[in-house]
Formats: sequence, structure tokens, C-alpha cells
Amino acid sequence: MLKGFAFDRSARHSAADIERDISMQTNSRIFDDLAKLASGALGTAQGMKSEWENLFHQRIERLISNMDLVPREEFDAVKAMVVSLTEQAETQTARIAALEKQLSTKPTAGKPRKKATTGNSKQTSSNKAD
Repeated sequence: MLKGFAFDRSARHSAADIERDISMQTNSRIFDDLAKLASGALGTAQGMKSEWENLFHQRIERLISNMDLVPREEFDAVKAMVVSLTEQAETQTARIAALEKQLSTKPTAGKPRKKATTGNSKQTSSNKAD
């Protein structure tokens, strides 16, 4: 009987101990259920967040594609061309200014040029002969 008594749980505990064990198990079940519910709600909220983000990105991409914007690569290529052409224009402007200065300081040699005659002057001289 002593062996049976040692293995019998109800014989070791009083009624108050048994009630306390049952109430603690009930509380832990409630907490477990609340934890499962909270983790499920959190997972659902994260899923909804990712769905909204995907939907938002799709709409933005569709809006941008409908706007017919220039791709970044093309923009960078045109920008590089503009910078290069601006540098060339500045170089050419400086060269032209130097050549104009050189022409203005160079003395003119020889006789002044005659003005070219136009076709109208020949006609007027032939009309005078008539």
C-alpha cells in the first residue's frame, strides 16, 4: 500500500492544491490562446501590409509607364552630350575671339578691294545705249 500511495497523485495533494493546479492550467490555456490569437493577428496584419505595398507599387509603376517618361540611362546619355557640347562651344567661342582680335590688330596690306558689280548695273548701261 505504501507503494500505491507514493504513485497516487490525488492522495498526495489536498483539495486546495488540486483546485489551484486546475485554475493555473486554465489560466495558462487562456494565455496560450491569447498568444496564438495575437500572433495570428500580427501575421495577418503583416500580410495585409505587404499586399498594400505591392498594390501601391504596381499602381505607381503603371502611372509612370503611362506618363511616357524618359528612362534614366537615356537621360544620363543626353546630359553627357550636353556637357560635352557646352565645353566645345566654350572652346570655339574663345578661339573665335582670339582670331577676331588677331584680325583687328593686323594691318591691311595693299589696295582696298573693289566692290563687285551687280547684274543690275549692266542692264542700266545697256538701257542707256538704247
